[in-house]
Amino acid sequence: MKLRAIVVDDEEFARKNLIMLLEEFCPEIEVIGEAERKDQAKAIIEASQPDVVFLDIRMPSNAEGFELLEEIEEKSFQVVFVTAFKDYAIKAFNASAVYYLLKPIDIEELQTAVKKLVESKEIYNENPSNYSTYFDSLKNLSNNLLRNKPNNRIAVSHTKGLKIIEDDTILHLEASGNCTTIYFKDGTRYLDTRTLKIYEEILDEAKFARIHKSHIINLNELAEYLNEEGHFAVLKNGLRLPIARNRVTDFIKMLKQK
Repeated sequence: MKLRAIVVDDEEFARKNLIMLLEEFCPEIEVIGEAERKDQAKAIIEASQPDVVFLDIRMPSNAEGFELLEEIEEKSFQVVFVTAFKDYAIKAFNASAVYYLLKPIDIEELQTAVKKLVESKEIYNENPSNYSTYFDSLKNLSNNLLRNKPNNRIAVSHTKGLKIIEDDTILHLEASGNCTTIYFKDGTRYLDTRTLKIYEEILDEAKFARIHKSHIINLNELAEYLNEEGHFAVLKNGLRLPIARNRVTDFIKMLKQK
């Protein structure tokens, strides 16, 4: 079964180009409509109930794309942001666990996003209440991008949907292949499909530190630093985690500045 999609962008060339790429390289997608303005997009979404909205968030003002999502009452679709934003915006996108495509669109990245959409659709079909959490995550993204609020809420993908967490609840993170295991202060843990490198970019560097290729720690949970038979960060719960030799100098310097 194909995912029914609409494409929203105020630039006609950008819309037509994305539709062409979807039709040629993504057989899982059926484009059922397109729109250049917020009011057009809202009407099409409410009338056709698509599975996916490919949304440019500069249409033409940065706020319009998010206003569109706010104004739609029945939200049972996924969003792929198509954007020219970089740097800070990418950090915000990743923290919200949303799909995004940078202009100009790379075909492999488009296909990867579509594959994830298909997988997520199955999860949402099993538990439609996940859409509520998903759009809470999008609202958090809107706050971060448009109001420049500090990002302390992170959306974590797991096998049954999404979970939004406060970063203060994290104890430490550990690389698990190309995934990341997040350990929380209450003893629970989640496996996320994102890499530790992405979490290094997402998390506030004033609160979290990458101490090893496999470990990031919450600095507020650090109890002591040991340099006996190696270098170790000891957390408040007694856990000892190794500090890579090439990171020791920067780690000690950071501790002295706190």
